[in-house]
Amino acid sequence: MSHLEKIVGASVPRKEGYEKLLGRARYVDDIELDGMWHGITVRSTIPRGVIRSVKFNPRINWSEFTVVTAADIPGQNFIQLIFQDMPCLAEGRVNHCDEAIVLLAHPDKHKLHDAASAVEIDYEPLPAVFTLDESEKRETIVWGEDNLFKKFLLEKGDVDAAWKSAAHIVEGEYRTGAQEHLYIENNGVIAEYDADAGVTVRGSLQCPYYVHRSLLAVFALAEDKVRVIQTETGGAFGGKEDYPSILCAHAALLAMKSGHAVKMVYDRMEDLAATTKRHPSRVRHKTAVDADGKLIAMDIAVDTDGGAYSTLSSTVLSRATLHSPGPYLCPNVRVSSHSWATNTVPYGAFRGFGAPQGIFAVERHMDEVAAAIGMDPIEFRRRNFLHEGDTTATQQMMDQPIILDQMLDQMLKESEYETRRAKFAIENPKSALKRGLGIAAFYHGAGFTGSGERYLNSLAGIDVVGGKVRVLVSSTEFGQGTNTVLTQIAAETLGLDYSDVMMAPPDTGIVPNSGPTVASRTAMVVGRLIERASRQLLDKLRRESGLCEKFTREDFFAACEKLRANEDKVESLVRYEAPPNIFWDDQKYQGEAYPAFAWSIHLAQVAVDMTTYSAEVEEYWTIQEVGRVLNPVLARGQIEGGVAQGVGYALYEKVALQNGHMANNQMTNYIMPTAEDVPLIHVRFEEIPFQHGGYGAKGIGELPHDGPAPAILNAIKDATGVGFKSIPLLPEDLFAGLAAHSSREEVAAR
Repeated sequence: MSHLEKIVGASVPRKEGYEKLLGRARYVDDIELDGMWHGITVRSTIPRGVIRSVKFNPRINWSEFTVVTAADIPGQNFIQLIFQDMPCLAEGRVNHCDEAIVLLAHPDKHKLHDAASAVEIDYEPLPAVFTLDESEKRETIVWGEDNLFKKFLLEKGDVDAAWKSAAHIVEGEYRTGAQEHLYIENNGVIAEYDADAGVTVRGSLQCPYYVHRSLLAVFALAEDKVRVIQTETGGAFGGKEDYPSILCAHAALLAMKSGHAVKMVYDRMEDLAATTKRHPSRVRHKTAVDADGKLIAMDIAVDTDGGAYSTLSSTVLSRATLHSPGPYLCPNVRVSSHSWATNTVPYGAFRGFGAPQGIFAVERHMDEVAAAIGMDPIEFRRRNFLHEGDTTATQQMMDQPIILDQMLDQMLKESEYETRRAKFAIENPKSALKRGLGIAAFYHGAGFTGSGERYLNSLAGIDVVGGKVRVLVSSTEFGQGTNTVLTQIAAETLGLDYSDVMMAPPDTGIVPNSGPTVASRTAMVVGRLIERASRQLLDKLRRESGLCEKFTREDFFAACEKLRANEDKVESLVRYEAPPNIFWDDQKYQGEAYPAFAWSIHLAQVAVDMTTYSAEVEEYWTIQEVGRVLNPVLARGQIEGGVAQGVGYALYEKVALQNGHMANNQMTNYIMPTAEDVPLIHVRFEEIPFQHGGYGAKGIGELPHDGPAPAILNAIKDATGVGFKSIPLLPEDLFAGLAAHSSREEVAAR
């Protein structure tokens, strides 16, 4: 081998880091094509109704513009997601504010906004539904026959028979709001159309083959007539998983009709108002425990608001269902879950997609149960943790080590938990600034749920071109480190230097479908494919080109050239192979939900100012077992970024809807944490390699977003004595809750 040190496990420089640092990375809005036009979207201004007419005010010279409506779609007027219910362009009716109806293109982008305002749409308004509570009543049906996108029922044991043996029964309801992705770079795409070559789009996106699938349907084209290329992408968090399929179709329709390449880039206000967000949720818990504080039964009802169209609501609901019982052993569990239609912008994938909602509820509820039975919340969790050999709510036997007890001990030691609690107990009665500590324990399933990875049947590999090894995947880089960790794996396996390996362009004309860049699957699933493909190439080179067991860089590439003389290309592709003993029953919702779980414990120190009613996270500790850490700097960045995003979810970020439209669609009034609001974050990893993950890796990217909200609200309860049960918890919410608590105490005192 030519390198002296290990590459996997080292903090090597990011593959795309230099280009970004030097300002040479080209995002979609940096790209200009000859003769390119610009596009804009005319959107609905009402939440639900029938389109009576579309008129074009004669003050505009419409002959200069290209105008596209649903009538111009050559194929199916549906975006290809899980269910085909969301139109590419509204036709006949609209189901939410900001739904796309008309598209315009012009060579001068400065003329587009005036033209868009001159498109006059007449509606017949219909009754609308704005919350899941309204939707589930079914008094107004806005989707299907019953407003229900999806439901699941998960059962273990006999919940109904368990209540009679309980020493305590505790109930609670917990709610989470919508959350905007707020990636740095807005959605943007450039599309080209040629009658012979078909459609080519390039843009800021996560999942090239998702876009490819939708374009095939919208344009009724063969697979080789659609090409999707990811440009440099400035953040995504799930928001560029599903939505780019819409925007790419819009730009391509304009390109087809205008005869020009068309660029469409949203400004921040449009991006905030029109794109998907995290699903709001309501979770109800009813929990039975025995006299020793051991869980007997958990009856959980999970409901999410899916918005106007189903998009990815069923997968979000699935993960919320599976994560809602938490990392606890309970003999009797029932989770009944539903996703409801409303006349708001469709909700979609967002980091954790369902797990943060379910974990917020269960971890807040564990504190409430502990308080109700007079037990310390730390001890209550410890008594009920899952261990190796236990079964989860889906009756999956935990056959890999679980070290939650050790992680908890380490957390308490590193944070000086007992010392801090004693100090705050003395300080709080004397001060208007009250401090508290709150904990959250949780797991996150890595990869697609159940049989999902088998269904994807991902294909990935490597080839050798121009004296470099290329990684061939459709997995995309949008800040999380995909380019780096996958090339680390290839270099390590092949015995080459890190600089000898590069990423192939994320272009469906070049790379195979390795599945979407979602669900914490890249390092574990795709990384494993790259590891296998690299070993397969080495075996072939030894077998057919005489490569020795011990070789130099020069030996390797010489063997590749010898192989190339007999074959057109030097390439090694492999398909996904499921780990053994992974069986999932979609009907019963039982079995091995995930091949591996990452585990974590978070601890938050929060100060509540009783004068301004603001809460500040002062310090934060995380410990996580994520399998092998492939790149420590990137891994730490994932944890720190997830915690920061979770702080916003808990305390700052509120989507304010008026008549179904996001009213605060500007960064001046959609408040997110800044550097001033993010605490000192302590990050610690434990490593138990997963034998079926890339070099032992499990998922990591979504895990850190799951814990902050419950840990922070548990700390606020510790500080104030009041248990808040919904987020975001803004100062006005703190004021109202504390005032109501004081009033109840005064009444009780009388």
